[in-house]
Amino acid sequence: MPIRVSAIFAALTWLIVMVPLSSSAQQVNHCPKSELGDPPRVVYQCAGGLVLEAEAAAALGIVSNGASGRPNTVELTKDGVLVEVEPGSGPFQILTPHAIAAVRGTVYAVDVTDNSTSVFVMRGEVVVSHSDGSEGVSLSPGFGVEVFEGEPLIITRWPSVKVERLLARFGR
Repeated sequence: MPIRVSAIFAALTWLIVMVPLSSSAQQVNHCPKSELGDPPRVVYQCAGGLVLEAEAAAALGIVSNGASGRPNTVELTKDGVLVEVEPGSGPFQILTPHAIAAVRGTVYAVDVTDNSTSVFVMRGEVVVSHSDGSEGVSLSPGFGVEVFEGEPLIITRWPSVKVERLLARFGR
């Protein structure tokens, strides 16, 4: 019997500790989080006008920047994120295994697969380079780049079908 009482006590203690944590889990590094459906995705509304809309299965880490709470870096290792950065709100970058996408104010999408990173700009300007910082290119609206390790960065105007397919993943 004493083991059974200990197990019940442990389970109740776990519930008491975890219930408050689950309600605060709706915020990541000062970025309130909400979930959307059709298609499933997670939206992070961060300080300074930064909005991150990630596919539900996206693997990302949000890095806060000091006391302001506004992230300056997101690490993305799987799937896609749609990013909106308010102009004049300060530097922001997405780090992937293949690329760095850095901006000052814009709307753009980043998609990561095992072999590459794709970056497409809808508004503003994004500088994209290899993950080691080499060979930076500047993208303007309607243009994108596919980043493969060890290959040159080639800017292309994305066909509307490709853009529509990407944006549909974010309900647009």
